[in-house]
Amino acid sequence: MPAVNRTLKFSAEEALARLRRAVHAKAANFYAMYSSVLGGIVTDPALMVVPLDDHMVHRGHAVFDTAVLANGMLYQLDRHLDRLLRSAQMARIPLPVPLEQLRQVIIDTCAASGRKDASVRYWLSAGPGGFGLAPGECVGSSFYVVVFSADIYPASYYAQGVKVVTSGVPIKPAFFARVKSTNYLPNVLVVVEAKDRGADNGIFIDERGMVAESSNMNVAFVTRDRVFRHPPFDAILSGITVQRILELARRLVEQGDLRDIRVADISVEEGHRAAEMMLIGSSIKVAPVVSWDDRPIGDGKPGPIARKLLDLWHEDVRAAPDQLVRVPYPEA
Repeated sequence: MPAVNRTLKFSAEEALARLRRAVHAKAANFYAMYSSVLGGIVTDPALMVVPLDDHMVHRGHAVFDTAVLANGMLYQLDRHLDRLLRSAQMARIPLPVPLEQLRQVIIDTCAASGRKDASVRYWLSAGPGGFGLAPGECVGSSFYVVVFSADIYPASYYAQGVKVVTSGVPIKPAFFARVKSTNYLPNVLVVVEAKDRGADNGIFIDERGMVAESSNMNVAFVTRDRVFRHPPFDAILSGITVQRILELARRLVEQGDLRDIRVADISVEEGHRAAEMMLIGSSIKVAPVVSWDDRPIGDGKPGPIARKLLDLWHEDVRAAPDQLVRVPYPEA
């Protein structure tokens, strides 16, 4: 038998030193973390850890959401928090403190990061307390916030467009699709499958053959008679970004670029015949889809409506006072 090394045992000081040595290069993009277990904020990536006995880790009993930090302002924070609260209620996770305090924690963590442009993700978990199944063993729900480098998709996604495939991964049942929980294995597998097939992302199709959503993005279309189409939200996640895009799209109706906006079932066949298709989400914003299952969408090039909606989103992030929350950074 080959020689086997004995497993090391560390003191607290040695373990902390090891954690610092184990910090990988990508952790340079992690700027600040709040942990309710610690009761405060850290900026050392070595300390950005979650207890293994937290039910978020070993049972997936947690919900989360993500907001955009742009120009020192949190975009649509309150809408994201409203959805977090709805998800928590569906997942039967009590708030550790009032929602207003969670909101302040997010703002304070952004301020501590010192970053003006970033992504802000926060998790509400059933909490630590053991490795069983029932959350009754948990000592109390936990809350975590991380400010990290904003997801940046390749410029080609917007200039040349995105390629998608119809996914063979089973879609989540409606109840679980509407809860933004940490159970994202189907979502991960959709992307893995798409990459294996030479595409950028995949499209979930429901049991009726209707378009549902993408991996972590909503899917919208523009018909050849200029109607903006989106699937109903009763069996998919109600994206905060796409809800705002549906509002912004009304301006394009007023300008005559669109004839109408319709939220209703979309079959795969209807989707393939569309003049435009796009992926919409807080990280990707609005990205045109030019190919679905190796078939061109429209003329196979990014369409004008996707570009106009992306421009409206950028304008909204910069100048919509009712959508922005200022972060009070410490004075230099």
